[in-house]
This record gives sequence, structure tokens and C-alpha cells, in this order.
Amino acid sequence: MKSRRLLRSSLRWLIPGMGVKRWLVMLAVGIAVLSLGFGLLLREFYPLPGAFYFLTLQFIPRGWRAGLFGSVGLAIVALALVRLSQTMLEPFVEVDGEMLVNAVYRYRRRERGPKIVAIGGGNGLSVLLRGLKEYTSHLTAIVTVADDGGSSGRLRRELGVLPPGDFRNCIAALADDEALTTQLFQYRFASTEKGSEPRHGGNGSGLDGHSFGNLFITAMAEVTGSFERALLESGQVLAIQGRVVPSTLHDVTLMADVRTEPVGFDRVAGESHIPMANGAIERVFLAPDDVAAYPEAVHALLEADLIVAGPGSLYTSVLPNLLIRDVTRAIVASRAAKVYVCNVATQRGETDGYDVGDHVEALEAHTEPGLFPAVLANDNFDVSFEPPTGVELVSVSEPSGADYAIIGGDLIDLSYPWRHDSDKLARTLMQLIEEG
Repeated sequence: MKSRRLLRSSLRWLIPGMGVKRWLVMLAVGIAVLSLGFGLLLREFYPLPGAFYFLTLQFIPRGWRAGLFGSVGLAIVALALVRLSQTMLEPFVEVDGEMLVNAVYRYRRRERGPKIVAIGGGNGLSVLLRGLKEYTSHLTAIVTVADDGGSSGRLRRELGVLPPGDFRNCIAALADDEALTTQLFQYRFASTEKGSEPRHGGNGSGLDGHSFGNLFITAMAEVTGSFERALLESGQVLAIQGRVVPSTLHDVTLMADVRTEPVGFDRVAGESHIPMANGAIERVFLAPDDVAAYPEAVHALLEADLIVAGPGSLYTSVLPNLLIRDVTRAIVASRAAKVYVCNVATQRGETDGYDVGDHVEALEAHTEPGLFPAVLANDNFDVSFEPPTGVELVSVSEPSGADYAIIGGDLIDLSYPWRHDSDKLARTLMQLIEEG
């Protein structure tokens, strides 16, 4: 069994696009030329001592000798190349023969992958990125800067930095493996409950609820002098596949007009306060509303092969990016395929009772009709589970005369059926690209 696995792994080196066969051919040509030169040199010393008669097996027919020497030479060269590769790479990667070829195969596949831009924030975007990184390294995540809750909100208010939380999640999702460094990046210091004794002495209140990654990005911004540079350096620490950029570098506040009963309308300020307003969201907008987009985000959109909005909180993660006019203009101008990924389940305080059509209607009301001609929605409702209170699966509906097409698929994470499955979602999107 082990020998068969090793053989299959060895044959994988010959898959088109691995970038190995061309160098093997060059090596073979070089060895052949060198052998020819060595043979001509020996000819100058003829007649050779009698021992060469036995060393060169001249008592065997010439055809058999050629095959025997060729096979032995090929085996020696192959063994030498494998052992040399392992020795050279050992300080940098874990190399048993099978893992090395798989690592090279994944690297080459991702290098040939399409340019994909994902727009959003929160947990939904990180779920998408975790799946897509297996197919391409040309990934750009455009992340909202409107977050004002939790650890990110505190750092934003106290230190004046852009909220790092969603960026941290995306960087961790794009990490090449979920190693100790990634776990450390996501580590959150436990909150000290009111009236209880803090752990490890001292009051510890300065770290309560903060994640290590948030503090790391904030410190890196101070050291490098800019938030965008901090994101780049943080990504290099975790060796991420792709890059994470903000939709804007300006400090913005997400505002919402919420319909309440019996008062009428309330205006709510702050992303974290909107879901708790206990009303139906009529519209959201940014204050100020005329901020410029981050140039790298616009460039990525114009160069993309696929632009994906969502999944994630419709009003507080996806729309804050699209409310930046330069971002929407770049999406319209881009030749990329454009897909909106509708949430699997409704979100309390934001999309209560929404179906797919309601999601798209809200999206287009804040941007423009037809911005995303394709809508990807889950159509697997044959699951039995107890959803969180107030959460239900989003039903599929396509209003007559709609200027978009709904593409259904099984996108549910069976462990948490109110969430997307990373692998299913990424695989479906890649199939859409392949099918045009």
C-alpha cells in the first residue's frame, strides 16, 4: 500500500503545469552531452587496460548493455535528485516524498488560479477565503472599516486606528496552514467579570476581551507608520495566500434609518448598534459619505476575473464597502464575472424574514440594479437542526422581471446549517468560473 502511494506521488511530478518536466529534460540532455564527451575522452586512451572489458560488461550483447547502463544511470540520477531536494528543502519545509510533491502541486495550481476579489467583512468573508485559498493565490479581500464593536471598537476609539478585527479574521483565514502562529493570532484574552478577581495578578483590565491579532496589527501600524503597511507585514508573518486591503482608509461611521413602531423612524449611529435597534432597516449610509476608496482595492477590482460580494451581514458587512462610490464604479467598469453570495440564514436585527429576493432588493436599492448579475444561494433545505433563536434558513425566490439569475447549490455546513461550508462554497464558485 505504501509503495503504491509513493508511486502515485512520484507520477504526480509529471502532471502538466508542475514546471518539472522541462528541467528533467534539460538535465537528461546535459548528462547525455557529458557522457558523450567522456566517451570521446576514453577513446583517446585506446587501447584500454583489460579490466575495462569486465567493468563495461563487454561480454554482454551491446543492446542489453545499453539498456542496463541506461536503467541504472536513470535510477541513480532520480535518487540523487530526490535526496538533494529533500536535503535542500529540509530547513524550510517538512519533506517526505509525498508531502513535497503535494506541496508543489498545490503551489502550482494556486499560481495558475484566477484573480478573485472578495468583498465583505465579519465571519462570512473569512469562511469564503478559507475555501478559495485552495484554488488560487491571486486573492484580494476588500474589508469594511465600519466595525465599532468589541475589541476593534475599543482600539478604534482609544488609539484612533482603523478597526483591525475583520482584517485579523481574513488574514488568519488566508494563512497557509492553521499552525500555532495562526492560533496565537486569533487568541483572545478572557474578559474579567465585574467583581471577580483578575487572573495572574494585577487588574488586567487593559487586555480584557482583546485578541492578540488585533493588538499585533495595531502595534504594527505604530511601528510601520500606516495601517495598510501593518496589514502587509502581518500577512507576511502568517504567509497568507493573497492579500487583505481596506475599502477606504478614512474613518467612517455606519448610519442606519430604522423603522420602529409606533414611533416611526430612528436614526442609529454605529455598526454594532444597528442590529440592536429593534426595527426594520430602511437604509444604511456612511458618515461622511464621500470618502475615497483605497487605490489598491480599486485596482484589484479592475484587474479581477471574479468579484464576489458576501457572504456576511448584509447591512453591516457587505453594504458598507459598496456604499463607497469608487468601489461601486470599479465593479461596474470591471470585466470580471460578478456574483453575490446570499446568506444561508437570516440575521437577527438585520434580515429577519428575508428571502433571497429581499436580500438582492436591499443590495440593489443601495447600489444600482444589475450590479451583480448572478446570485448564488443555498438550495439544500433537507436538514434537521435547531437554529439559534430568531434565525431561519433563507428561502429561494426570484421575482418576475429580475435582472439577475439565481444559481442554487448545496452550500450548507452540516455541522452548523445556518452557515456556509467553505469547501462547498469555493468549489461552486470555481465551477462557475470554469463554466463561464
